[in-house]
Amino acid sequence: MEKLTLTVNGLAREVNVDPNMPLLWVLRDLLGLTGTKFGCGVAQCGACTVHVNGEALRSCVTKVSRAVGQQIITIEALSENNDHPLQLAWAELDVPQCGYCQSGQLMSAAVLLREKPNPTDQDIDDAMSGNICRCGTYPRIRAAIHKAAKMQQEGVKP
Repeated sequence: MEKLTLTVNGLAREVNVDPNMPLLWVLRDLLGLTGTKFGCGVAQCGACTVHVNGEALRSCVTKVSRAVGQQIITIEALSENNDHPLQLAWAELDVPQCGYCQSGQLMSAAVLLREKPNPTDQDIDDAMSGNICRCGTYPRIRAAIHKAAKMQQEGVKP
């Protein structure tokens, strides 16, 4: 066990853990940030996606020691009031069905829109291909990403 300091959602947080513990379990079990979900445990489904220094990473296979000194953002801090354009578009277009994968979907989509403010269908498909939705809401996810891109272009700030 080691005492590690993580910067999560803008706050310094100390944890006493095995440095090889997956970041996912530190976030969920020790810090109580349960918006990030466990899906497959092998970085294939995307439910555990968080941002580390602005990059979308699978927290289920990221050792907590890798996150020390990095800026970690979870779904809880995507926006202060759930008013990120993606969150607004997701709600307006009724994207979630069961909802389990949605935090990972949103976190991956946020990186996409930051890197490509006006993505094509192919850009969306490529960026979101690592996120699995068992309910099959892919057409609504794509439509919501396009809507959020338009909202951002119209001045809705993430």
